[in-house]
Amino acid sequence: MMGTENKGAGGEVLRVLPRSLRETLRYGIGDFGRLEELRFRAGGPLGAVCDGRNRWVTRQGVLSDSPEAAIVVTGEMIKEMLEYISSYSFYAFEEEIRQGFITIPGGHRIGLAGKAVMDGGAVKTIRHISFLNIRLSHQIPGCAGKLLPFLYRDGRIENTLLISPPRSGKTTLLRDLIRLVSDGNAYGEGVNTGVVDERGELAACYQGVPQNDLGRRTDVLDGCPKAQGITMLLRSMAPAVIAVDELGTAEDIRAMEFAMNSGCTFLATAHGGSLKEIRRKPLFRGMMEAGLFQRIGVLYVKKDGVSDEAGRRTAGRDRVIRLYDGGFQEITGGELWY
Repeated sequence: MMGTENKGAGGEVLRVLPRSLRETLRYGIGDFGRLEELRFRAGGPLGAVCDGRNRWVTRQGVLSDSPEAAIVVTGEMIKEMLEYISSYSFYAFEEEIRQGFITIPGGHRIGLAGKAVMDGGAVKTIRHISFLNIRLSHQIPGCAGKLLPFLYRDGRIENTLLISPPRSGKTTLLRDLIRLVSDGNAYGEGVNTGVVDERGELAACYQGVPQNDLGRRTDVLDGCPKAQGITMLLRSMAPAVIAVDELGTAEDIRAMEFAMNSGCTFLATAHGGSLKEIRRKPLFRGMMEAGLFQRIGVLYVKKDGVSDEAGRRTAGRDRVIRLYDGGFQEITGGELWY
């Protein structure tokens, strides 16, 4: 279940851009490995997110802080992109449109916004689409490697919860952890792993095939609500480990507890700025007090170019993590860089 390598990201994204912009962005932006988003808003300047910063794309294709110098997005550009994204068969993507995004080869996701058409209180489709957000998929193979000695006990992965604010890297870290658990590593043999990928951000399936590498022993339930998907995987695929991104409802937690009581180990993430913040939230308080997770990782981003022990830098955005046990005692003796 091998994913597409990052080196192809630029080509995959360029293929869905308006022809008038392809060469400009190919030579202007250059390094698509650092690019996180391209934002198209009809009548507005072309935006981008690079290294965590909101920027604008100029008429020369370079990133700038000045919206006045940016390319102005037209309705025709968005219409042309929608044709490329849907392979000229827009109505074949009705289910994806209803969810608000379409996944393209390479696992990149195109967010859609416009006029929501409602039916019985639910979104039926989106019309007059005037806003597109290309979110580039970036895998970082090996980024979870430093965590492994702290997560295993007697050859088995512990129930692990990763906490962070948005855009701090918890999904990327979880994705690599799934791969390492599935394939096996120095601390434990590979095991059958199930992934409930409700929002498509872990596997990034395109036509049913994961575009990201989640390991050889991983089964993916794509686009399914977490609570329902956990029960389905437990009954149908007999996983030793189940992974979910962003626990968010009481139903999610009840389904997870049921699976844990059935002998299944969990890898999960949740939004939060700190361990203290998560412990205060009513949704998570009982779960934390019951000690359902033996390992809790708190992720955050240090800015201004903090280096790792090898002297490397990550463009001023270094991701670090602190690990705690189920009794909320820190077990890493400081920060881990990844």
